[in-house]
Amino acid sequence: MAAQVSAVPEPVLATRELGKRFGGVVALEALTLAVAPNEILGLIGPNGSGKTTFFNVVTGIYPADGGAVTFDGRDITRLAPQGVYRAGIARTFQRSRLSLPLSIFDNIMVGNHKRLTQGLWFNLFRRRAFRREFEESYARARELVAVFDPPLADRMFEAVEGLPMIDRRRIEICRALISRPKLLLLDEPSAGMTHDETTQLMDDILQVKDSLADLTIIIIEHEMGVIERITDRCAVLNFGRKICEGSYQEVAADPLVQEAYLGLE
Repeated sequence: MAAQVSAVPEPVLATRELGKRFGGVVALEALTLAVAPNEILGLIGPNGSGKTTFFNVVTGIYPADGGAVTFDGRDITRLAPQGVYRAGIARTFQRSRLSLPLSIFDNIMVGNHKRLTQGLWFNLFRRRAFRREFEESYARARELVAVFDPPLADRMFEAVEGLPMIDRRRIEICRALISRPKLLLLDEPSAGMTHDETTQLMDDILQVKDSLADLTIIIIEHEMGVIERITDRCAVLNFGRKICEGSYQEVAADPLVQEAYLGLE
């Protein structure tokens, strides 16, 4: 009797020979990468290696110059950012993009427009439905914030400008998660934070990952302690090319990675 072979799950995100150029500069060169469902993939490499460019091409901010991007079995290579967002991919940015005068709640709801009913008629004349939608949205936003920091969830109508950096990062991640994405792209979430704040935020991300079913994460991060601690697997870029892929221990031991990024003794 033949042995049964377990089925390998289809990747949530896959790129094939993905390329991007800016004039004569090659930002991504024939990048092939697959991300499994529910994993946390670390994307690492020196500055200028193509990590954020990869995020920007996947999310439609930059058009690909070659290759293909497949998400959840669907080709999204030519989709605009709005289409990628509706498909189920959300992201954060290295530099904060919060509107500081607005409240925590308002900033989070910016990321939920695909689930909100819009239009003057609905807002002015369907008041019961509008109130119900508001209450449901508020409950969802508060629930997300509470996963990160329960006391912060009691301050939903406070302006963001008075919050420390770690809380601002938490709000940005909540804004990305409010649309219930299947794939979350985190671009250096620890930027601008202390070591202790970074440790707290990584605890938060792991807790969110445990609490939200069917969520896959790709994280760009320079802190190797972060990558080692929270990722299931890593991919290393250098000059737009993938030079290594595997567990943190495997990539950290690779001579090419040591030379390109970790430094040689």
